Amino acid sequence: MKKRVIIGLSGGVDSSVAAYLLKEQGYDVAALFMKNWHDTTGLLQSDCHWEDDLMFAEMVAKKLKIPFHQVDLSKPYREKVVDYMFAEYEKGRTPNPDVLCNREIKFDSFAEEALKLGGDYVATGHYCRKDEILNGEKPISRLLAGIDKNKDQSYFLCQVSQQQLSTALFPVGDLTKGEVRKIADKLGLATAHRKDSQGICFVGKVHLPTFLQQKLKAKKGAIIEIADRTIFPEIEDGLPDEKISEDLLAQMTAPFRFDASFGKIIGEHNGAHFFTIGQRKGMNVGGHKEPLFVIGTDVENNLIYTGEGHSHPGLNRKGLFINREEMHWIRPDLKMDTGENRDYMVRIRYRQPLQEARFFCREKGFYIVFNVPQRGIAPGQFAALYHGDELVGSGVISG
Repeated sequence: MKKRVIIGLSGGVDSSVAAYLLKEQGYDVAALFMKNWHDTTGLLQSDCHWEDDLMFAEMVAKKLKIPFHQVDLSKPYREKVVDYMFAEYEKGRTPNPDVLCNREIKFDSFAEEALKLGGDYVATGHYCRKDEILNGEKPISRLLAGIDKNKDQSYFLCQVSQQQLSTALFPVGDLTKGEVRKIADKLGLATAHRKDSQGICFVGKVHLPTFLQQKLKAKKGAIIEIADRTIFPEIEDGLPDEKISEDLLAQMTAPFRFDASFGKIIGEHNGAHFFTIGQRKGMNVGGHKEPLFVIGTDVENNLIYTGEGHSHPGLNRKGLFINREEMHWIRPDLKMDTGENRDYMVRIRYRQPLQEARFFCREKGFYIVFNVPQRGIAPGQFAALYHGDELVGSGVISG
């Protein structure tokens, strides 16, 4: 009897080709379209993106001759993704809603709907791969980077669990984007030349301050420029000794603590919670030879700190810290013990090249120290750990 696969058909070319490949591989394939967002507040284009997506998804399902279903998951999406996003920004943190969307919606709420349709597996158009190994007699699923290094989307799945991964399929992970478009074009799929979606998962490209003002109030505050570069500690390249003390690790990975007395007021903003470290746009302050970047935020006192130029030392840090309860292991069998150290390649944002780092498990939590200082580390981001092509775990940056 054929295994039944429910493909999340989004109206894009990747999931369209994924559906075709699954059918070619002999699966019993059915399509399920998710409607997750209705509101157009803050969208840079006011048209209803989901209606266009639905139309394209239906056309693809008809062309491939597979059953088509749709489900409204807007309630769990708002509760589990958007409300989390608002809460994080209110705290002055920088969340990644796409990571949460995969953990809480695509491989949770959507997977539950797939089960109702008799699905044995859930498939998506993500550019990543999966394989299975044995740990003794126990099967372990591994999440691997996609073949197309320019399009690899494994980072967005850095919070999925073994249970979620065990029933997931990623049919386009062994292909490049160009190969996917060629297949779609050859098949005459309506999505063959459709542009990739941008912005927040299922919401679209937004003007973030306007979007966030649905729940977060705008409030005037000072923009402070930190021009004196002598106040920043010097950061050396190279990995620390594995026997380094926890006190020194805490010093190496702590963010610089700013004070208004360090700089001068150069402008006014509409709310510190609308800004993130490394941000360049939205300050509307002129009179500088080089661009200004946010190098620190203080939501309690409603202040943002800025520095001029790409080379400003306030943009770079040697490491980061992850609270023990916010560390997630995709591979539970690789979970570290207190006092253990390992070398991993680390990514703190999508498309960032992997960075060499040393990972320390200590009493207070996990310390990641990079070989080369990193730009724009912000609390709330996810730090993903790779061993070769495999993504083994991730954690939320706490500071």
